[in-house]
Amino acid sequence: MMARSTHTRVGFFLLTTFATSLCLSLIARDGDAAEPLNWVKVTGEAGWRPRDSQGEAVFRDRLWVLGGWFDSFQAPPRDVWSSADGKTWKQSPGEAPWKHSDLPMTLVFGDRMWLMGGWYNGRLPGHSASAEVWSTRDGEQWEQVTDKAGWTPRIAAGAVVFQGKMWILGGTENYYFVTDSAGWSPRAYHQAVVLNDRMYVMGGGNYVPKYHAVNDVWSSADGKTWVKETTEAPWSPRLWFSSVTYRDRMWVLGGWSNNPSKNWGDVWYSRDGKSWYELKTETRWKERHEHSAYVFQDRLWIAGGHAQPLSSEVWSIDIPAEALK
Repeated sequence: MMARSTHTRVGFFLLTTFATSLCLSLIARDGDAAEPLNWVKVTGEAGWRPRDSQGEAVFRDRLWVLGGWFDSFQAPPRDVWSSADGKTWKQSPGEAPWKHSDLPMTLVFGDRMWLMGGWYNGRLPGHSASAEVWSTRDGEQWEQVTDKAGWTPRIAAGAVVFQGKMWILGGTENYYFVTDSAGWSPRAYHQAVVLNDRMYVMGGGNYVPKYHAVNDVWSSADGKTWVKETTEAPWSPRLWFSSVTYRDRMWVLGGWSNNPSKNWGDVWYSRDGKSWYELKTETRWKERHEHSAYVFQDRLWIAGGHAQPLSSEVWSIDIPAEALK
């Protein structure tokens, strides 16, 4: 009997110990899941000179930076850089043949990288907006597809691939509105994304001669009929922000607004353009505008931008889907 009693006590002790260990393990796992999300600085200085307003793309399993802006009193750069990891960057040989690389529209379509429109020469004589369209298969050899697209010369338009076509939405020429009227008000410095078979246009406005910014969100299934998803998203009205789709959600990252002049470093996401949630992280990049945003290697990335001063930083974050609303 004593042996059985001892055995029973030992068995009870082991069972209790196992149950306690299992409980602690589950608590630890819950604790891991609840750990704050953090941005990781991949590099403080990429190989390219600090800039903003550059073109960007994910192409051939690499991040790309195309041209951009250094200041308003020199021609924009015509360099092309790419990276397989966000840390080590390689420059394509020579200058690209395009010159309107300040606030161009860039995207990937038909196994090619495209650069369209854009601004040249800042505030210097000879400045101009473009309706040129360029494409490349490797980032080195560029082909001018047309020097005059069907749309008027413009900068800072939305650009997406939707229903097997490239789309240009809005924009401005020489600081004046040039877009025909869609459901949403004329604007530039906004963003456009595609999510769940719909195009979305959000934010933006105008910089000069009269500043104006909005935080509305519109969507369309065909590019003709537009639905206002919200008049005022919870993120502040802004220009020069970045936007991507990631984890089946649209994202708004950073930007700038005036009166008073302010850079933003906040990050917001939404499934439908109506309900928005702010992503809170313990560490993040400094507030900035006209930076690049990418989805690459299942992570969200930002690069460069005007962070007072211009930046060549690269940051990334992995956000588990279960951490989002």
